Amino acid sequence: MRTHQIVGGGGVKLHVVETGNQQGRPIVFIHGISQCHLQWNRQMDSSLAGDHRLIALDMRGHGASDKPANGYDDSKLWADDVNAVIRDLGLDHPVLSGWSYGPLVILDYIRHYGEERLGGIQFVGGVTKLGSPDAISVLTPEFLSVVPQFLSNDAETCVTGLKGLLKLCFAQEPLPSELYTMLGYNVSVPSYVRQGMFSRSFNNDDLLPKIRKPVLITHGALDAIVKPAVVDQHKSGMPHAQIQLMKNIGHGAFWDDAAAFNERLHAFCESLESNSAPARVVRAV
Repeated sequence: MRTHQIVGGGGVKLHVVETGNQQGRPIVFIHGISQCHLQWNRQMDSSLAGDHRLIALDMRGHGASDKPANGYDDSKLWADDVNAVIRDLGLDHPVLSGWSYGPLVILDYIRHYGEERLGGIQFVGGVTKLGSPDAISVLTPEFLSVVPQFLSNDAETCVTGLKGLLKLCFAQEPLPSELYTMLGYNVSVPSYVRQGMFSRSFNNDDLLPKIRKPVLITHGALDAIVKPAVVDQHKSGMPHAQIQLMKNIGHGAFWDDAAAFNERLHAFCESLESNSAPARVVRAV
């Protein structure tokens, strides 16, 4: 596993790890809120590494990346972070795979930089908008009940909320040692980071019909955070998107059934090799 320190938007230093086949299709994994690159262990340490160049970053405010006091509501900064990873690592048409909050960051990138440099996109239990009744409607009551807790500045309340968040993420409960590791990197994210990320109010649905690069939508049928009905919404905006609805799987599909997740992601990447790039792609706006 190689590590990099990449300077993203506003000079923030981003911690990035990579492994795998340097000649293969790059896959950039973008984690969810309060997580870090370690959530992708079952992808980074898998057969995917034989065929693909695998990159996972700690988003600003997370893991070993810088944790500035503000800027988490700025779409351009998130876009700059992703662009810096693609540019500095010289990634040739990578697939961006984003979990939960991750697709919001992918769409930030597309809004400001377009999709020309991408090979494809994967939404994993993802959402496309925040801060409106329409955005809230796709989130489960169980998740909404723990949000005020993990946004709290009170340490005990916050930890309770983060435990609740993790419980909702998986249909197949991780081992106690795995849960403690996950809780550790969740707690390491300051409350002001989560507060800033949830303070955003925006809607990316205008971008979806403009996306021409291949899209894979992966969602767990038992997702206890983002309702599976969101898949139909995303499909209506991107009719060309491929759908992977995983039975008996929760919000963290990449963890609950890593083998099936990895196999489908590999097949998606392989399909890009056999298809020429579309002539019309969405450009930065």
